[in-house]
This record gives sequence, C-alpha cells and structure tokens, in this order.
Amino acid sequence: MGGLEPRAIATTLDGNAEGVLALLAASQPSDVQLMLPAQDIADPEVSIVIPALNEQVTISEFVAWCQAGLERANVRGEILIVDSSTDCTPHKALEAGARVLRTPKRGLGRAYMDAIPFIRGKYVLLGDADLTYDFREIGGFIAEFRKGREFIMGSRFKGHIGPGAMPALHRYFGTPVTTWILNRLYSSSFSDIHCGMRGITRDALVRMDIRSNSWEYASEMVLKSVQMELNTSEVPVRFLKDRKGRVSHHKRAGWLSPWLAGWINLRSMLVHGAEFFTLRPGAALLALGLLLTLPLSAGPVSIARRTLSLYWMLLGMTLSVVGLQSFYLGCLSQLFHDYSGRARSRWLRVFSYNRSVIASAALTVFGLGCLEPLIAQYLSYGFTLAGDIGFPNHFAILGLLFVILGFSNFVFTLVLHSAALAIFKR
Repeated sequence: MGGLEPRAIATTLDGNAEGVLALLAASQPSDVQLMLPAQDIADPEVSIVIPALNEQVTISEFVAWCQAGLERANVRGEILIVDSSTDCTPHKALEAGARVLRTPKRGLGRAYMDAIPFIRGKYVLLGDADLTYDFREIGGFIAEFRKGREFIMGSRFKGHIGPGAMPALHRYFGTPVTTWILNRLYSSSFSDIHCGMRGITRDALVRMDIRSNSWEYASEMVLKSVQMELNTSEVPVRFLKDRKGRVSHHKRAGWLSPWLAGWINLRSMLVHGAEFFTLRPGAALLALGLLLTLPLSAGPVSIARRTLSLYWMLLGMTLSVVGLQSFYLGCLSQLFHDYSGRARSRWLRVFSYNRSVIASAALTVFGLGCLEPLIAQYLSYGFTLAGDIGFPNHFAILGLLFVILGFSNFVFTLVLHSAALAIFKR
C-alpha cells in the first residue's frame, strides 16, 4: 500500500477519512486505474466491492442486482468492481453504472487490498460477480451494520443453497470440516467460513491489514475478526447455481483447484493460530516434565513395584524443555497477532525485564550448584564416572534442567521486549 501502514492510517481514519484515503489513492502503483460511470454516486454510505475476472456473461445483471438491493434496503451506495479481465467485463460494468478499478491479475485477496484506497462507504459488502450470491437481498447486512456490527458473515447453511449450487464434496466435507477447525482454533462459532458474501466496516477493513493475495484471504479475514474482537454476526444468504454459459473459476483452473484452495486456507488458519498448538500445550508439557523430574532429583522412586529412575528423569527433562520452548513461542505468536494490546501488556508484565533477568540468574546459579556433587564425584574417581548411578547423577540432571530454564528465560525475555518494542513502533 505504497509504504503506508494500515494500522497507522486507521488511527487517523475517523478524524480525516477523505484526506487519508486520497493519500492512499495517490500512493497506489500506476498499474491501478479507476474508471467512473456516467452517473456516479456521491457520498455513499455503503460500498459493494467485487473482484471480477472475465465475468462478461453475468456482470451487467449482477450490477443491476446490486442496484436493486441498495434500493430495497433504502441505502445510498456505490458499486466498485475490481477488475482484472481480458474480456468485456469492465466495459459492461461501467455501462451498467458501476465504478471499475482496473488492476493486474494478482489474486483475489490482493484485489481487496488494491480497492481499499478507493472505497468511500462507511460500510463494505464483499462478494462475487457471478450471480451465485443474491445481492438483491442485502437488507440483513445493512440492518446489522446499523446495530453496530463491524464484521458480518453470510451463511449459506443458515440461508438457502440452490439445487446444484454447491458440490457435495464442498457442502458435506470441505466447508464443514474447515469451519469446525477454525472454530476450534479460535473459539469462534461461525457456520460457514467460506461464504463469499460478507460485510465489514471500512475502518475495520483498513485495520485488518489483509496480507493474503489468494483464496486464503477469506480465512484470514474471518480469523482476524476474532483476534481483533470485532462486533460480529451472521446473516442468512441465498446461494444459487452458476448461470448457463458461465464456468466457475475452480473449474477453469482444473480439478486440483478446490483442493489447493482448501489447503492454503487451512495453512492460513494454522499460521495465524499457532498459539493454539504452542501456548497451553507447552504449559502442560512443562508441568508434566517438572512433575517427573523434581521428585526424582534425590534418587530413584518406587511406585507400585515399579522403579522410576534416571531414564524417567531424562524424559521429564526433555518434556520440560520442549514445553517451555513451546510456551515461549506461543507467547510470541500472541504478541504478533495482538490487536487490542492486552497480550503485549500481559506478557511484558509477567516477564518484566528486571524481575525476569533476576529469576533467570537465580535459576542458572541454582542449577550450577546442583552440578557440584557430580563434579566432586567425578574428581574423586580420578576423572571418571565409575560407580553406581545415584544421588549426584540425579541431582546433576536437575541442575542441567535449571541451567537450561534460566538461560532460555533470559533469552526469551530479551526477544519478547525486543519484539514488543518493534511492534509498538510499527
């Protein structure tokens, strides 16, 4: 976006929205061109923003649907077609009364990024230009916006799915499974995360700072709405079968395209939700590791005719180290996706520099002290470790663990404060 940071822009959006958007538009690359219809709309409340690629079969009727939807909802709105076509799509859209933003073919997510500086409405509706989503029925979205909603997902499963509109593989496997995964990762309750018809406020869209160029933008948008704690709701929508003569983009790209889209959406969920696999699991592994290691530090322990000895202690040490590193990575993941500032404040408070460095030093000194009995034994045996495995060995394992914990905590404290400083400056 021409070097301008979306989060910085968002801080001034309310006070000087038109000036900021004009600045953004001026910073766009020269390969982006805005074309205005003969009868343009001034001061729209709603912007319907639609990427289009070779949709000449449907685009004119789609624009008419949008106009009908705006009229029925009694709202002043603009239609912005973000076009990368090689056919007559942009000319037909312009003739039908839509604004057309001509951009190179750079991906579906990138189309929305290119469009942001040219969106004039306070509220933004997103979707497809193929007549599969009924934009004559946008009243539900407008009503939710006026209730203060910041992000509104359409739901085909709560609405209507026309006969033949959705392949069985998508309807009964792909969409439900990926929706379930996202809901588990982010503690959300969406029913249809792949619905292309959705609404978002312009302010939230700018702050969201979408980074995905391709299909995964859809999942990124949904999961960031959770991370940003946006006021969210769902609206039932009608999903219709492709018009005769129109071939979907997945079919144009080949049989592998739906699987590839599903894979990159799943990747987006996992990357943005890394803390799900690191933070709490790491804390659990650390606790389990310490539970195994600490009781064995004085020597073998017998439980129900079974003896837990050095090997169990080494297992506990391994679990502790893996768990601690996982927990630290989870903290950093939260920091990178922290829109409210609460995660940053929490972890800087927990790992305050002075307290954390002192604790790291104490752990390291204690650990080195635990190594002393083994070193003394080593010297007494003439620089060998002959003899039975006993207290010095067990205590030394505990010492090594505490040295690792101390050093890891010190390094993590430095990285945490460095990352927090860099993110705050940005």
